[in-house]
Amino acid sequence: MADTEAVVDSGGKQPRSVRVVLLALMIAMLLAMLDNMIIGTAMPTIVGELGGLEHLSWVVTAYTLATAASTPIWGKLGDMYGRKGIFMTSIVLFLIGSALSGMAQDMGQLIGFRAIQGLGAGGLMVGVMAIIGDLIPPRERGKYQGMMAGVMALAMIGGPLVGGTITDHWGWRWSFYINLPLGAVALLAISAVLHLPKKRAQARIDYLGAGLLAAGITAIVLVTTWGGTEYDWGSAVIMELIAIGVAALVGFVFVQTKAAEPVMPLHIFRSRNFSLMSVIGFIVGFVMFGATLFLPLYQQSVQGASATNSGLLLLPMLGAMLVVSMIAGRVTTNTGRYKVFPVVGSVLMVVGLFLLAQMDTDTSRVMSGVYMAVLGAGMGCLMQITMLVSQNSVEMKDMGVASSSTTLFRTLGASFGVAIMGALFNSRVQDVMAERAGAAGSAATSQSAQLDAAGMARLPEAAQEAYKHAVSSGTHSAFLLGSAVAVVALVAAVFVKEVPLKGAAAPEAGEGVGDDGVG
Repeated sequence: MADTEAVVDSGGKQPRSVRVVLLALMIAMLLAMLDNMIIGTAMPTIVGELGGLEHLSWVVTAYTLATAASTPIWGKLGDMYGRKGIFMTSIVLFLIGSALSGMAQDMGQLIGFRAIQGLGAGGLMVGVMAIIGDLIPPRERGKYQGMMAGVMALAMIGGPLVGGTITDHWGWRWSFYINLPLGAVALLAISAVLHLPKKRAQARIDYLGAGLLAAGITAIVLVTTWGGTEYDWGSAVIMELIAIGVAALVGFVFVQTKAAEPVMPLHIFRSRNFSLMSVIGFIVGFVMFGATLFLPLYQQSVQGASATNSGLLLLPMLGAMLVVSMIAGRVTTNTGRYKVFPVVGSVLMVVGLFLLAQMDTDTSRVMSGVYMAVLGAGMGCLMQITMLVSQNSVEMKDMGVASSSTTLFRTLGASFGVAIMGALFNSRVQDVMAERAGAAGSAATSQSAQLDAAGMARLPEAAQEAYKHAVSSGTHSAFLLGSAVAVVALVAAVFVKEVPLKGAAAPEAGEGVGDDGVG
């Protein structure tokens, strides 16, 4: 556990030094979440200067792959060698990648440097969650849910706005350079104020397990990224990737049973609550990132909203998520009870997605905003509670792997959500365009079912009307699927066991074990 400077006192208040550390952690979390949002807005300008349009998707894919593959490894390294040094290393690596990306001279360099940046980003979210797990007992941690949800909302709303402003006034390279001063502030604050015990594990790092897990995750993310877009789902490339992914993950599980210091110790899954929260976290990722992809598309294509302020279009969902997350955190801290939130959150998520599936070409912005708020309230009940209960279900020595595993499942859920909901959306758009606009409609969406404003403007008026109906039908199918998947989260939430959260006092040696099967 941290020294006396880094724990909540018996009155529930915190020393100023801990508040400074929490601010630095929120900055690091903002860096991790903001990056892709900013870069997405700058992408057309980047392609205009560097060329390499055919490699454009790899600018995002390289970052995502590196982040997902490195996430569990950062968590384990923090458990073995001490969280402070490992976390600072991930920040430095992220900043090096950011600086190099800003100096890239061609698309190949940018993709490579984005991979370096992604490796660092893999440790940012895990480090934030694990350090908060070290500093603040679970009973008190609920207070900070609103802070973390606020950072997430700020990134999703502000990212496109900040990216557009920076690109227009300073140039696209500053989309990367902007990370440097923020990262420097976080580094200085953590270096000066954060005090955690140093560790030195005697066991060797499980390199084989780490390699197999990275290979398995990479294959999964590539399947979900390329399937139905770069390659047909039944193509040889996708089948080979699926085979590689399955073989790597089976090998990984076998290696974990033999390793002296496994990357992801399988005993953490003996905890019923931890396993259930992994399932719920996966589905939250599935639903949330699918929603953030298709809601702006629906609002722009069907409701005629401007693409410039795309982050603001999600304000009803993100605002509800922020408010409910703050309330859930306060109630959890005051009562020590939390099971109601996964159950209520899952119900609201199912209902919200079902309501969103009812939207058509006549749905008003007010009604779609109400539907989004219902979904946002559901996610507000779930976003931070999944991490809180996961961390409460393991021993202190496994805090890093618990945090990284929960983060990884949410990331993989997002990959699957975007891929599966996207495939269903694209299929429906193609079918409806063929029905309503014939061969001309099919040709218009043959390259991509997601037309931008310029692409829509080039269509004849009849085809534009057909496209609105096609997008409406596509979002209906995608959200209906999301609602069905969210039922699984509800079933999992029902079986969550209400294990008392550890209180404000620092646990004694030997405590820190959940009562639901971890011993």
